[in-house]
Amino acid sequence: MSEFTHFDAHGQAHMVDVGGKAHTQRSARAAGRIVMQPATLAMIRQGDAKKGDVLGVARIAAIQASKRTSDLIPLCHPIGLTRVACEFSIDDAANAIDCEVIAHTVGPTGVEMEALTATAVALLTIYDMCKAVDRAMRIENVRLLEKDGGKSGHWVAAPPV
Repeated sequence: MSEFTHFDAHGQAHMVDVGGKAHTQRSARAAGRIVMQPATLAMIRQGDAKKGDVLGVARIAAIQASKRTSDLIPLCHPIGLTRVACEFSIDDAANAIDCEVIAHTVGPTGVEMEALTATAVALLTIYDMCKAVDRAMRIENVRLLEKDGGKSGHWVAAPPV
């Protein structure tokens, strides 16, 4: 098993030195879900939410959050993103909205944290915009699905059991 990389030999937190790493194309894909009451889902689908286009605002929030990841995660490197895309799908049977974010960069470090941050903020934005009608919404299963690039290459999460 590998060691934690954000600690030095004395156990002190530090930012990992990526100065000697190759600049390669890197990508990461993350996902999560928000579960809600059927009436809340209907309002979002119909665009009847008091605050407007919930999914449109959440998409912009995801992109904005990805660009601010290093401001939120203390030891995360600021990186130049080349693309961030956020997609939503509605699961009527589960009264849920699934969010998937893919982030791309060319650089010496990956974009997993940017994809995960964007996913979480998109779901939090949906919650924020709809909490007046449904405080019991539940954000679930925010996770990394896939990453590619760099020394460790391509990784895909195991399918859910």
